[in-house]
Amino acid sequence: MLAHPRLQAREMHINSLEYYTDVRVYNEIVSYEKELLRMRIGELSTRTGVSIRSLRYYEQQGLLAPDRQGNGYREYSLLAEDQVRTIKFYLDLGLSTEQIAGFLQCVLKNKEAFCREVLPIYRQKLAEIDDQIQLLQNIKSNLEDRIHSILNERQIDEQEA
Repeated sequence: MLAHPRLQAREMHINSLEYYTDVRVYNEIVSYEKELLRMRIGELSTRTGVSIRSLRYYEQQGLLAPDRQGNGYREYSLLAEDQVRTIKFYLDLGLSTEQIAGFLQCVLKNKEAFCREVLPIYRQKLAEIDDQIQLLQNIKSNLEDRIHSILNERQIDEQEA
């Protein structure tokens, strides 16, 4: 049985209002979620313990890529927090930002073991540390020799006096 044309028109109007309302509510929710899932540089700094200056430096080095708002403010996703913590971890291992840039995207997406760029950099860093240790051992030995020499000279001077 067909409904009266006026009832059909009213039903279509109600359906379109419901659709409009649903779309509007959905857009508001998405907008609110985006706002919740975004943060400015100060909040990222607070959450990670990394200075704003360092975050800007990471951006300059290509390690971090914030979105820019119309007013030029940096806007970061929640994923940026993990990214910054990962950058900090590798910096604490003594790696340079240039070295980190070579494999950062890989380790953010995969286990470190699956990123073939990482192992050669670790080996290179370990070799650098071994060289530094050897240099420091040589300096230590030279200082010990100088101390020994000074103490010997003092003993000789005291015996002669």
